[in-house]
Amino acid sequence: MPDDDLAELCRDSQNETQKALTPGSKDIYVQLVLSFALGLSAFTAFCILRPRWKTLYAARKRHTNPEIALPVLPDSFLGWIPALFRITEKQVLASAGLDAFVFLSFFKMSLRLFGTMLFFSVVVLWPIHQAFDDTYPDPVYPKPPNDSSISISSSFDGQYTDELFPSFMKDKGQKGDKNSGYIWSYLVFTWFFSLLTIYFMNAETFKVVKLRQDYLGTQSTITDRTFRLTGIPKDLRTEAKIKEFVENLEIGHVRSVNLCQNWSEIDGLVVQRRNILRKLEEAWSAYKSQKVITPRAAIPDNVTNEANDGNDENGQDEHEEHADENGRLLVGDSLRGLMGERERPKIRLRFGFLKMRNRKIDALDYYEEQLRQLDVKIQDARKKEYAPTETAFVTMDSIAACQMAIQATVDPRPGQLLIKPAPSPYDVIWKNTYAPRYRRRLQSGAVTVFITSLTILWFFPVALLAQLLSICTISQVAPSLAETLQRHEVTRALVRTGLPTLVVSLLNVLVPYLYDYLSNIQGSISQGEVELSVISKNFFFVFFNIFVVYAVSGSAALADFWQIIRDSLRDTHSIAMKIATSIQTLNNFYLNFIMLQGFGLFPFKLLQFGSVSMYPFYRMGAKTPRDFAELVQPNFFNYGFYLPTALLVFILCLVYSVLPGSELVLLLGVCYFGLGYFVYKYQLLYSMDQPQHATGRAWPMICRRIILGLVSFQVVMLAILVLRSAFYEAALVGPLVVLTFWYNFYFHKQFIPLTKFIALRSIKRSSDPGRQSNPDRDEGEQMQLARRMSTIDEDREKGLSFINPSLISPLEQPWVYQDPPPPLTPAESADSHSPSRSEDRDIRTSQRYNTTVSTSSSLSLGDTHIWREIGDNNV
Repeated sequence: MPDDDLAELCRDSQNETQKALTPGSKDIYVQLVLSFALGLSAFTAFCILRPRWKTLYAARKRHTNPEIALPVLPDSFLGWIPALFRITEKQVLASAGLDAFVFLSFFKMSLRLFGTMLFFSVVVLWPIHQAFDDTYPDPVYPKPPNDSSISISSSFDGQYTDELFPSFMKDKGQKGDKNSGYIWSYLVFTWFFSLLTIYFMNAETFKVVKLRQDYLGTQSTITDRTFRLTGIPKDLRTEAKIKEFVENLEIGHVRSVNLCQNWSEIDGLVVQRRNILRKLEEAWSAYKSQKVITPRAAIPDNVTNEANDGNDENGQDEHEEHADENGRLLVGDSLRGLMGERERPKIRLRFGFLKMRNRKIDALDYYEEQLRQLDVKIQDARKKEYAPTETAFVTMDSIAACQMAIQATVDPRPGQLLIKPAPSPYDVIWKNTYAPRYRRRLQSGAVTVFITSLTILWFFPVALLAQLLSICTISQVAPSLAETLQRHEVTRALVRTGLPTLVVSLLNVLVPYLYDYLSNIQGSISQGEVELSVISKNFFFVFFNIFVVYAVSGSAALADFWQIIRDSLRDTHSIAMKIATSIQTLNNFYLNFIMLQGFGLFPFKLLQFGSVSMYPFYRMGAKTPRDFAELVQPNFFNYGFYLPTALLVFILCLVYSVLPGSELVLLLGVCYFGLGYFVYKYQLLYSMDQPQHATGRAWPMICRRIILGLVSFQVVMLAILVLRSAFYEAALVGPLVVLTFWYNFYFHKQFIPLTKFIALRSIKRSSDPGRQSNPDRDEGEQMQLARRMSTIDEDREKGLSFINPSLISPLEQPWVYQDPPPPLTPAESADSHSPSRSEDRDIRTSQRYNTTVSTSSSLSLGDTHIWREIGDNNV
């Protein structure tokens, strides 16, 4: 395109402010090809590497019960897909728990819902749009509102809106009433799709609640029998008084009480010991990695002959490559003195006034002495009594007694003796149990305010980046490059479509890490609460920045954005109108976003591209056997990283379900949730661990976000109908909004208690005289649940108790050799930190691991070389 045409395209008629360009049909095809190319390459790589890197792609520990164990997936290229498809919901529930079941249920519900919507969109809405609706551009074959081949973007200043929508009204008047009746289809399908969404969500909620009650009612864990008592007055802060107080309520007998105390001293010592232990292991690894060059004349003849005879008798010539280290160790104790010829690692210790003096000392001796002193301090600290706090964990003798206490109001004074469900013992964040309530509230409020401000401020880099990716901006910096991009459709599509969606997707990937860190310092009592907090905060970010802000301002300049905000403050319905007008031209951007998220990025999540790409760097940084053992641990599945994006796609599919081009949006939604279901099902069952214990409490959060999406959908449709001068149809959308708010109230009242507590009738008993009055209770399924040996929660909580691990956990020894050492018992002395006492055993173990080589992989990056538990030369 000539320079004059490009300048004319980027010039506004009034103030000559530049506008970004709306993607056209060519952009959608380019984005589709790009997404498929990325996805197919990642999926092919996964299918090739999956049978070879089983330590990565099958790292999750499976259930030990053979009745509910997961099937072993075939090693063929695509054979694992049918096997994964045949895994039932009961197997998912038994193997991965309630949180994974709830997460996957959302994807299955979305798949069925949008599949049904797609059918009606293709059969009914698409013919209506093709026959009557000529005013809106089609997402695949756009029809711009002017004669230009490229339409103006969603920045929508006042004049553009005034010029565009009066033309709608004029066209409507010119066509006559015989063609304006199709507007009623907008109203009918707004009602129909809203009620259909509520129906699917309500039915799935009944299913989730029923399975949750049956699952928790048939298991017996210490978590189900324990509640957390907070706001304890000072006169009751002893375990005996708390036990007496609870038993006086006559709800059951108390089995144990653990009053939280101010354990900051011993927790600090344990953290300090862990750091010293790491440094000692690194020093030992540095010491052992040095090669010993000893003259043969320095070795006694009897030792040399003994070594040679031993090698000849055993015929172990194949281990000559280990003679450099293990060979001398296997000869006998007489060679241990030769190890002194290695240069021992040194550290520089600073001391004196202002730490101005320093001296080099032996690192091994220094860290071993530090570890010995810390062990003595920890043993003494475990015998101390600390100041009690206002929190206690009370374990009852039955689940029913615990649930009655949780669901009751105990004390008439506000904030006193509050009973709440207890998290799992391995899920408790103990440092927050003894933190004062005001401090935790202050932390929570400060983090909330900071995240809210940060979410709003995220718009500035996003808008600035959108401007930099605009061809109009490029034309000001590099006119020749902009002209070249404008002439070639493919490169122009990549700049206008591929780069913005890629940048938004990368931002959506990186921001949750920051929110996860902020949620961890918010003062939550358990990791489950932290995970739910990350879900909430990350969804607020993606919904506000990717949907609301982008829909209101599009790729407008910052000055335009603030002008829109000022107009919105003066006129309350301005935001709704801006969203309605912008939504109709941003459909291609959101189409490209869903395509990239589904076809392009889901296979990379299946491949665990981040772990694979970062592994060489982690391996280069690993020094000790503990570091190498941590490399092969399964990654953690964080729901807060994946669920908010899926909820945003759900809302986008709802918003565009009635507008022209809805069949394409809904088709992409079906593909997105179908691919997401299989990807996350594989990760949750086979490749990733989920340490959180939320017992399915994410489902109410999912439903609330779906209701928010319904309200957004209805408000957008109401605004569009107003802009089309369909005031009667718009007025009839109002009762639907009221109905949605009523359902939100109904949902909170009917379902929230059942997603937080265990109903007393759900608890397994030997007899239930009112069983016939509970027709929803599936006795066959109930008996099947009762016959199982244990659930995943029961396996996790075997032998656990609500006691701070710093008080009872055995102290770890330095992990110097490949075989992990046993932990120290309280009776053992602290001088066992030196590995010389168990050196013979560790040498034999090292020899066994060094002589065992797997040949199951034909690649140099297979299990034998990278993704194995213990390498040949890890130390």
